[in-house]
Amino acid sequence: MRPGAAGGKVLIIGINYAPEPTGIAPYTAGMARALVGRGWRARVLTTHPHYPAWRIAEGYGGWRRHEQIDGVAVTRLAHYVPRRHGAVHRALSEVSFGVRSVLSRWSRPDVVVLVSPALLSSRLVALRARLQRIPTVTWVQDIYTLGVKETGGGSRGVRLIAALERGLGNTSARVVVIHDRFRTVLADLGITSPIDVVRNWSHVSMDGHGRDERLRRELGWSDDDVVVLHAGNMGAKQGLENVVHAAREAERRGSRLRFVLMGDGNQRAALEAMGASSRLQFVDPLPDGRFESALSSADILLVNELPDLTEMAVPSKLTTYFATGLPVIAAVSPASITHDEMTSAGAGPCVDAGDPVALVEAAESLAADPSRARRHGEAGRTFRDDHLRIDAALDAFHDVLTSAIAR
Repeated sequence: MRPGAAGGKVLIIGINYAPEPTGIAPYTAGMARALVGRGWRARVLTTHPHYPAWRIAEGYGGWRRHEQIDGVAVTRLAHYVPRRHGAVHRALSEVSFGVRSVLSRWSRPDVVVLVSPALLSSRLVALRARLQRIPTVTWVQDIYTLGVKETGGGSRGVRLIAALERGLGNTSARVVVIHDRFRTVLADLGITSPIDVVRNWSHVSMDGHGRDERLRRELGWSDDDVVVLHAGNMGAKQGLENVVHAAREAERRGSRLRFVLMGDGNQRAALEAMGASSRLQFVDPLPDGRFESALSSADILLVNELPDLTEMAVPSKLTTYFATGLPVIAAVSPASITHDEMTSAGAGPCVDAGDPVALVEAAESLAADPSRARRHGEAGRTFRDDHLRIDAALDAFHDVLTSAIAR
């Protein structure tokens, strides 16, 4: 970090923000807080916390709410939180936030940062910024076009989303992506604005959080259990049916593996309805402190994706997983960004997505070789230290904002 480098007024508009524990909220909040520390005057327009449970968190609500969080002025706007999660309901949710953001007071910022997701709200906000001649920076955490394509959307829907995504990018002074492969995809999509890569960082501190035997007992994990933990959102792109089938396979084998799905999401009820298994457990989201302790108290951490998921997202959980010093298994497509990230880090084995037998065998192999598991965990932590620090991300983001204002 370059001390003394001060910025101007930045307005960050995104549908997710702290205290939401997973997804993109920790990165948006972390960057806003860090920019304030760098001398920027940061404001945020966001919603009431609702993700990944898809319901407004206790203690929040109302048409508008103002907060001061870590030096950041945060305005929360009521928006439509869908109970059903089809494309139309998700679109209405984003549009409702976009309309509220467009009609809100902006206080004439020097630059506006649009966080995508959400694409539709960002596209609406970009129109107002263009009319007021305020430069925008679009921060792409997921690529919608690929998301629609890779989760089975029709060609008409893909073309529509591609047009919206291309239009948003090309009206931006600069576009920020979180991986080199994202830059290639957006360029191929026809985005001609400058595209900068700013990696997400490891935002969870594991200091003081080692294996907690007391917490393991509280969660029902025995000394003999080999806990394979998936933490975070339970949505469509995670493809967690594979984990349910893996738990059944572990039960059939009489394995010591215990698969744990910790968190919430729009697919949780469907996963629970698939049937109980003695080798499968669902754990509700845990508060800060206990969440980190639960991660550190597992034996193996898991990232799982749909077989066709290759380019649309970089799972944010990896930045947290690598901080634990535990081995990670990735059940993903060999063509995916996640596979590349795991291979670069050396954090653990990758198996084909949608192959529960391979997942069980990879976990049993790690459990049988503690020294190998330890090497993978240490490699992940080293990768975090070398590549996933917020100082580097903040330096790059500061330069992007400064360049956007100058342009």
